[in-house]
Amino acid sequence: METPVELNPAQQEVVEMLGASRAERPVFETTLRTELSSAVEQGLEPLLERAAKIDDTIWVSKHALGQVMGCERKYLAEEEAQFEWSVPLARGSISHKAIELSIHWRREPEPLALVDEALSRLTEGDDSLGDWLQTTSETERAELRAESNDRVVKFMECFPPLKAQWRPVTESRLRLEVHDFFMFSGKVDLTLGHPEGNRAGKVLIDLKTGRFSPHHLEDMRFYALIEAIRLGTPPRRIATYYLDQGSFVPEDVTEDVLFAAAARLIDGTTKIVELLGSEREPNLLAGPICRWCPVLDDCDTGRRHLDEDDEDSGW
Repeated sequence: METPVELNPAQQEVVEMLGASRAERPVFETTLRTELSSAVEQGLEPLLERAAKIDDTIWVSKHALGQVMGCERKYLAEEEAQFEWSVPLARGSISHKAIELSIHWRREPEPLALVDEALSRLTEGDDSLGDWLQTTSETERAELRAESNDRVVKFMECFPPLKAQWRPVTESRLRLEVHDFFMFSGKVDLTLGHPEGNRAGKVLIDLKTGRFSPHHLEDMRFYALIEAIRLGTPPRRIATYYLDQGSFVPEDVTEDVLFAAAARLIDGTTKIVELLGSEREPNLLAGPICRWCPVLDDCDTGRRHLDEDDEDSGW
């Protein structure tokens, strides 16, 4: 007989936050999938002719959507820049792979051993991450190993052992194609549970190591919308978990949440088509994110904001 695992308070909070009896799980109308699909299709239809002049397919990720709903000039600058792997970008893939391995690990799961196995497997891959891992320096690899280990340790400290009956999946890919032209896609860090007919049961979770930001909620609503259109039954709950703090920011999924997400998707995609098609000049929106903007040196608005922010902080 398996010995029950003694949970610490943070792990117990995760169980209480994500668990729900069958009676507590909402039931959605069977027509919801059609209604959401129709809303998105009708909202994007006016963009088709203009978007066709830009590319054969317009790809929209949660990151692109979040960027264009913020500072549009920063969005365009990042779109024009060539993607390159780095330690901060790769550590998420490494740690998620290590967490996935821990679910099926027969031995006592040791975070660093899981990270090393994840590194080994992803280095052998034939994708861009595999290419980068094969050519990265020893210093970068050591840094990546250390940061990924920190993330996996914090996850295992804060989350209870993931049971097979919870149907845990890491980096679950989601995709929504509209009008055979617009492609919305992303990867959910962790999913647990499953629906039963029209009764919601799945929980979508994003893992973060920074501080709370309102756009994290919008990211999860984006995923919930795609999942609802994919299955017809939305997830029961979405949540962002901050590993450094051991805390959740959860939200129950409702029809209002999903239709608000659909409206944001349409609004953001409209902005993307306008900007990529050079229909207007990008708007500027200053904020803390200006510190990491690739065009900060040429942006008076961003530099002025950061100078004022530093003065207010006493620097």
